[in-house]
Formats: sequence, structure tokens, C-alpha cells
Amino acid sequence: MFKEMQSLANAQMTDASPHKVAGFYPYADNGGTLAAIAGDGFVVIGGDTRLTTGYQIYSREASKLTKLTDKTIIGSCGCWCDSLTFTKGLHIRLQYYLYENNKPISTNATAQLVSNMLYQKRFFPYYVSTIVAGLDADNQGAVYSYDPVGSTERHRYRAQGTAGSLIQPFLDCVLGRGNQTAPEPEKLTKEQAMIYLKDAFMSAAEREIGCGDFLQIMIVTPQGVEEERFKLRKD
Repeated sequence: MFKEMQSLANAQMTDASPHKVAGFYPYADNGGTLAAIAGDGFVVIGGDTRLTTGYQIYSREASKLTKLTDKTIIGSCGCWCDSLTFTKGLHIRLQYYLYENNKPISTNATAQLVSNMLYQKRFFPYYVSTIVAGLDADNQGAVYSYDPVGSTERHRYRAQGTAGSLIQPFLDCVLGRGNQTAPEPEKLTKEQAMIYLKDAFMSAAEREIGCGDFLQIMIVTPQGVEEERFKLRKD
């Protein structure tokens, strides 16, 4: 959808007449990549920390992940100003929920709230790729991915952002295992999921200039949220 919006803006900037038509295009693609894997009693979500525009690197320490509650993490990338604005608005709504209900919001309710907020801006959408990852009421891992206007679906694993098209096939192979004749692997563990994420981002950083510097991983379990960082290539 991002490419369609950009093509429309470019079309508005051109005209067959000698007079140029001024167009309005307030978005910028600042890159960033997200991926999440859900399992039995855990979910891991990772995002790189590179912030770019084209070939320019603005920051090597821009976190794409935000802790919402002890059981829910949101990842957002794309247009950095839209990502910050959306996350700030979401925090405000979560505070209202906490004050009115005297308990933190659940992961499933957060996923629906994010969908509603994105859909409310569908005529001037947030230019972001978003993933909500956390534990549901049964402490099972849940991953929700979104398009810019709020369409969502629950998954076991999902990749979004600049290198999403490189990471998603890898996850389909090692986790989805569609049309594979090899025997099913043993039950997925938290440690194995982290290895998959690390390998996926290291491979993507070799091919996609918008992905790099550091990989930030947040691990959600019934005991709370842990965070780890790994180095990626910086060139």
C-alpha cells in the first residue's frame, strides 16, 4: 500500500502541460524491520535500530519496540514521526483504560484497539508497519500484524517493514514448513525462536541497506518482559 500511495503522489506532481502541479506528500519512509514469533507460553519480537532516509542514516539507536504492559509489546516502523505519534496516542488510551478498569489491558484488547485507531485515520493514514505481540488469556503467544488502515490477523509468526519480504520467507520455511516432507521438528522453545530471529535479521542486513546496526529483542513470558540486543552490520 505504501508504494501505491507514493505512486499517486508522484502522479499528482506531473502534468502534460508546461505548468507544474504542486502536490502534497507529507510522508517519509524511514525504514525499519520487525519480526515476531509466538510459542507456547512465550512470544519474542525483534526490531532493528537503524533510522534512515534513502542512503542517509539518521540514527543507529532508534528503538522500534515499545513495552505497553507486562504481557504486550508493540513494534512500529515506517514514517518515524507517524510511529512516534501513534505510539504516544496509544499510551494515552491505555492509561485511560487502566484508570477506568483498575487493571492493565489484555493483549487481545490491545490488538483490537490498535486496529480501531489505525482505521480511524484511514483517509489520512499513519504511514507505519505495526506488529502487536504478547500473551493471551491462556498465556499463549499471540502475534498481530496490520496494514496502514488497520486490517489485522493473528499469526504464529510475522515480519514487517523494510526487510520484511526477506525475513518472511525464512520464517515460512523454518516455522510454517509448507509442503515439506522432512519430519516435524520438536516443540519450539524460546531459545530456538530467538536463534531464528537473530539469523533472520543477520541475513536480511546483508541484503537490505535499511536494516542494520543493532537487533533489539523483547521476550514476553508469564514472568514479565526481558530484553536483549545483538550487533548487526553497520555499513
